[in-house]
Amino acid sequence: MIDQSKKIYSIAGLGSLKRRAWKGLTIGIAIGLLGAVFVLTPWGNDFEKEIGLTWLFKVRGPIEPPANVAVVAVNERAVKDLGLPALPRDWPRSIHGRLINRLTELGATAIVFDMDFQRPKVATDDLVFAKAVAASRRVVLFERLNGMRQPVLDINGRQVGTIWSEELVPPIPPLATAARALAPFPVPKVQVNIFQFWAFKPSAGDVATMPVAALQVYALDQYAYWRRLLGQAKAVGAEKLPRSPKDIKNAAEMVALMQTLRREFRNDPGLGERMMNQLGAAQGLNDRDRQLTKVLTRLYAGDDNRYLNFYGPPGTIPTIAYQDIIHAGTPGAPRVPNLAGKVVFVGFSDLYDPGQPDRFYTVFTSDDGVDLSGVEIAATAFANLSTDRSLTPTNTSLTVSLMLVSGLILGAGIYLLPALISVPLALLLTVLYGTGVQSLFGVSNLWLPLATPVLLQLPLALFVGLIAQYLLKRSGEQRLTKAVSYYLPENVAQQLTDHELDPSSLNKVVYGICFATDMSGFTTLSQSMDPSALAKFMNSYFDALAKALKQHHVDVNEFHADTIMSAWTADNPQTLERCHAPRAALSVVEAVTQFNQETNGVNLYARVGLDEGSFYLGHTGGGGRMGFSILGDCANTAARLESLNKYLNTHILASGPVVADDCDLLLRPVGRFVLKGKTEATPVIEVIAERSRATKSQIELCRRFAEAMYEFEQQQWGDATRLFEAVLVDFPDDGPSRFLLDLCRQYAIKEPTGEDRSAILMDAK
Repeated sequence: MIDQSKKIYSIAGLGSLKRRAWKGLTIGIAIGLLGAVFVLTPWGNDFEKEIGLTWLFKVRGPIEPPANVAVVAVNERAVKDLGLPALPRDWPRSIHGRLINRLTELGATAIVFDMDFQRPKVATDDLVFAKAVAASRRVVLFERLNGMRQPVLDINGRQVGTIWSEELVPPIPPLATAARALAPFPVPKVQVNIFQFWAFKPSAGDVATMPVAALQVYALDQYAYWRRLLGQAKAVGAEKLPRSPKDIKNAAEMVALMQTLRREFRNDPGLGERMMNQLGAAQGLNDRDRQLTKVLTRLYAGDDNRYLNFYGPPGTIPTIAYQDIIHAGTPGAPRVPNLAGKVVFVGFSDLYDPGQPDRFYTVFTSDDGVDLSGVEIAATAFANLSTDRSLTPTNTSLTVSLMLVSGLILGAGIYLLPALISVPLALLLTVLYGTGVQSLFGVSNLWLPLATPVLLQLPLALFVGLIAQYLLKRSGEQRLTKAVSYYLPENVAQQLTDHELDPSSLNKVVYGICFATDMSGFTTLSQSMDPSALAKFMNSYFDALAKALKQHHVDVNEFHADTIMSAWTADNPQTLERCHAPRAALSVVEAVTQFNQETNGVNLYARVGLDEGSFYLGHTGGGGRMGFSILGDCANTAARLESLNKYLNTHILASGPVVADDCDLLLRPVGRFVLKGKTEATPVIEVIAERSRATKSQIELCRRFAEAMYEFEQQQWGDATRLFEAVLVDFPDDGPSRFLLDLCRQYAIKEPTGEDRSAILMDAK
């Protein structure tokens, strides 16, 4: 029997473990799926780029750029040194011809101008520039790519839609004819940061961009072998390609060559692999030719859009001043680096001016705000292509697999293991994953998801796993807090259950506004209902009023029999928000009116008293039983003002300090009353309505009542009597006017005693 019991308990425990394991597995799969779906969305991709990729670049830091690229910088220093116009667009183009001649003499393999020459200037200068371009036979010029949305019209000329069109705008004809190649350089700049560049632009007819054109010109001396290898790999159009660089006579033919090659590889997906196989079997190739063949193959077989592998902040790619090239070889001129075999990019670049034109914000924008210039971006793209070191993001299947595995390990592990083990383990695994991702990024230029597992899946797994344990522990405490909060303010109940405090430790004297109201006709009502019906009725009544009070941020509600005593508290009079209480009183009046409409046969009359001051807030009682109460002169005065409503036939009466702030309310001072138990008069003000909702009748009543009240306070009983009588002609139900009229008549017969004869003595409760 004992063995059988042990077996039953063992089975039950095993079942519990299985259920827990399934829950952990479910959480892990859910977190994995969430990460996989998110990272594949445009938002997830942007998240990875803006945070994950930026992080990888920052941790990796700057790296050495390849030796085959340099930048010639056009900036203000060239203007001053060469005595040129302030704006480079106003420079005589003959100066660019001189630059090309010097760069050609210095051995540059390709010269790339990231500058716009689409408008003619001085003809002689343009001709000098064009002759230098033609003589060099290695110049790539910028071709503008203009894109715009065009309307689509039907046969009746009505617009039925739009289409995006792009147009290539070449430089002026002499330059376009002389150039070795023409190419645009559009950049997909859809985020704040720039991360990508186009190698080929499908929307513009698979046109090669400037970095590709630069690479093709750079590799022309290897073209014959490249063409022969295409034939060996059975490229369909290989025989139709120019046989040698000499057969590529102008820029148009160079552009056509690059477009043809791109389409060959696009239409034959296996061509790239066959080319690489042929290259692997080739004998007698030097390292440069082998590398260039490999690079060109991966270029034309690769994606249209590539990720930039930045080398570092502005100036990381060797940058030479424009004027230094012009002066090269002259006595006293700065020494120019060796440019033999290099591709030189010429464009606007200032390593010291944050406001330079043609700038792009990148992960390596310097602390003083200097961005990478457009020409540096183009040079970076070329350097990436020429060394086959563009960033390679993981493909979709690998990305999804990584997210699923990451979510499963983190979600299930944190849920199933104790927090003291799971949290450090999860952090350790995340660090190991991040280290691996960083290593692959730095060594292999491979970009794996980082931000999503670290900043989305890990926090989510920690939250879900730990909150499950926390909720289990807190469920009993929450039930207790909820039960206690029915009898105490929520913050007090929370402190008691959270910290196990002695209730008396929460007692304090505070400053605030006390609110008092009771149910009119409660005694009669209680006699007409049986106890259970009365309790239900009172609960509905209190619920309606409590909701109105809660809308105005009440701090404390105390219910007793048919009365409610509430309070708004503050540390001191200066920080007290006075507008909540009178607005809450107006809401209570509306709530009672609504309650009357919903409760047949009942016509309750709302009466509210408000006073401001210091009072005790805390526990009272004895004999092992305690209640939470509001005690003090402030609470007592609020109750007295509530009772005063009976005599004045009003709804809301407040002492002067309560309405001292401008709360956009329509108010009516109704006199100074010496309330029962008081020795000094209290200025009493009726709260009538929000000013924006007050009627013309209410405003007129207040105006005429104020005139009569002035005479009353001046103890001009006859004039006051006449004015109050006039008010009651138009407002026969106005309680304060009738009450004060009776007093005026009494005082006209027998003058009141005391120094302050305009103060009204109230002996009633």
